[in-house]
Amino acid sequence: MNFGLHIGQQNIAIDELRRLWRWADTAGFDWVDVWDHFYEAPPVDGNGSCFEATTCMAAMACETSNVRIGVLVLGMGYRHPAVLANALCTIDHLSGGRLEIGLGAGWHEPEYRAYGIPFPPIRERLDMLEEGIQVIRLLTTRDRSDYHGRFYRLENAACNPKPVQPRPRIWVGGNGERRTLRIAARHADGWNTPYTSPEEFARLSSVLDRWCESEGRDPASIERTVNLSFHMAARPSDLPRVEAQYRQTWGPAAEAMRLRGVVTGLPGQAVDLVGRYRDAGAARVNIAIRPPVDWDALAAWTAEVIPAFAS
Repeated sequence: MNFGLHIGQQNIAIDELRRLWRWADTAGFDWVDVWDHFYEAPPVDGNGSCFEATTCMAAMACETSNVRIGVLVLGMGYRHPAVLANALCTIDHLSGGRLEIGLGAGWHEPEYRAYGIPFPPIRERLDMLEEGIQVIRLLTTRDRSDYHGRFYRLENAACNPKPVQPRPRIWVGGNGERRTLRIAARHADGWNTPYTSPEEFARLSSVLDRWCESEGRDPASIERTVNLSFHMAARPSDLPRVEAQYRQTWGPAAEAMRLRGVVTGLPGQAVDLVGRYRDAGAARVNIAIRPPVDWDALAAWTAEVIPAFAS
């Protein structure tokens, strides 16, 4: 069982972010990533601060030495995939070959609307995702590439230098059973689902297995991971404060979220929860944190939860 740290880089100082990255690099995590938003999430009023994702990846590459680095997930509609491929290759060099490529269809409509970025219906966004994955795969693995899709075209295109890794892994994020999981089965090396219960994780994973069979793909060739919103308390006396912060973060959705992928309670309860995800087939659990950073809870996670799953 591996562990990751998924950081919402909103309403936080850059020095605190850098401290988090450096700490996670030697704290028992094998993966650190950020999200791809320009406005706060869950959505509020668009007045919060949020650092841009690809530049955060480049900074993470330089601040760390051990962890895999990525974004779960980059919204395909925000950047042309050929431009994104060039940025990703640069980041892989900065990291010494630790890049992970997470891609998704995008969902945060207020960001698109505010910036004048087209936000087509989900079917079209998924078509863009599938084309974009192929464009990025071609540019990061071949000397020259041609591609003629509905949304993207390549004409004898080069992307140099190539990544340090011969073939960087591509992750598809999302829960859509008819398209997203089929796209993952066709093109991805890994699948990530956010805020999903152990039972729902197992069910969605079985859907992915079926799509793999339809696509002639070995289901075992796709790694499966989950993001869990992190609201664990280090000690009983912290529970009221952590509960208040949880309710503030999720607002009206707080009660519904309890039935999904959320770490609450004390470290012993977290160990039980992670064990359920392990039994459901998760190869990695990523804890998703939003400021303010609860350093005591993070220390308890690395001291009491991660060691419980050491090989």
